[in-house]
Amino acid sequence: MRYLTAGESHGPQLTVIIEGVPAGLTITAEEINGELKRRQGGHGRGRRMQIETDTVEILSGVRHGKTLGSPITLVVVNDDFKHWTKIMGSEPISNEEEEEVKRKLTRPRPGHADLNGAIKYGHKDLRNVLERSSARETAARVAVGAVAKKILKELGVEVAGHVIEIGGVKATIEHHVTIKEIKEKAEISPVRCVDSQVEQEMKDCIDEAKKQGDSVGGVVEIIAEGMPIGVGSYVHYDRKLDAKLAAAIMGINAFKGVEIGIGFEAASLPGSQVHDEIIWDAENGYRRSTNNAGGFEGGMTTGMPIVVKGVMKPIPTLYKPLKSVDIMTKEVYEASVERSDSCAVPAACVVAESVVAWELANELIEQFGKDQMKQIQENLEEFRAYSKQF
Repeated sequence: MRYLTAGESHGPQLTVIIEGVPAGLTITAEEINGELKRRQGGHGRGRRMQIETDTVEILSGVRHGKTLGSPITLVVVNDDFKHWTKIMGSEPISNEEEEEVKRKLTRPRPGHADLNGAIKYGHKDLRNVLERSSARETAARVAVGAVAKKILKELGVEVAGHVIEIGGVKATIEHHVTIKEIKEKAEISPVRCVDSQVEQEMKDCIDEAKKQGDSVGGVVEIIAEGMPIGVGSYVHYDRKLDAKLAAAIMGINAFKGVEIGIGFEAASLPGSQVHDEIIWDAENGYRRSTNNAGGFEGGMTTGMPIVVKGVMKPIPTLYKPLKSVDIMTKEVYEASVERSDSCAVPAACVVAESVVAWELANELIEQFGKDQMKQIQENLEEFRAYSKQF
């Protein structure tokens, strides 16, 4: 499968075309809208989330609630576009209108794509960069993730995420969190955290950052349960599934680090405390006594839960802006200020779920058949039985 997103932050809409979704998958706009709503939640979101009520329209590839096997087109309308029709219009404007209409930006924001993107593409108006580099695009990826999650659900796989740190405030978790626990606790938490003891402290941290005109980042953890053994490949570096997950997480706006399993902690431990012993019984087949590897060895799944962590930096648009340089005059100024969040870690957790779900679904379809959901389900069940008795 593959997908392409298009659209600017304040343009008319976000558009997605997904190719390769098997025929026979049950999917509705309501299911996708549920995921979009989750992305819009979380303590610390800005005023944009009060303006937008993200809903999807399915324009192709689905008939009467079932996928056809043809490309799927999804559209998420930007409600705020009505205030930006002239500024973001596609038609040329006159020189007289330019100063009034264009809202030209020439002061790049530290931490954003503004300056690098302007130099790369030759833009003298930074809005041409920031409109596409905005995290608004992740709404499209969450819509894609909703389709991927539905594929996984029909194949017996679930993906869920929770926040384990915000602004240095860490959740105390002394066990491997299950998806059941995430659904029971994180889904009702305004900071998407399973540890209710630190929930208020996280909220206070966000509120204080907002009060100071600042922002805070954090760490999310994504869990996937139900993946069979042997998905991915050791044969080539670019076919290792854990590498694909790492790239997917790093492709999310503002993410600066990724860990799988115990990650960097493995560097300070002896091998005897890192590697997961192999066990077998007739009922469950092959399992591991621990899961330090986070569900991967040799770029392939071990059958244990997949555990991926992602680090999100503080949002770089600050109401207390940092110093910058005007690209036209080269004079020192404070950076431009755009409407922003003080913390988007809970929302980014939903995005991280989505990109992980996409990579897992894509790999399962690649390995177990491409055209029909029924065919893929049968092939996967046969493989599960085979690997259990191997």
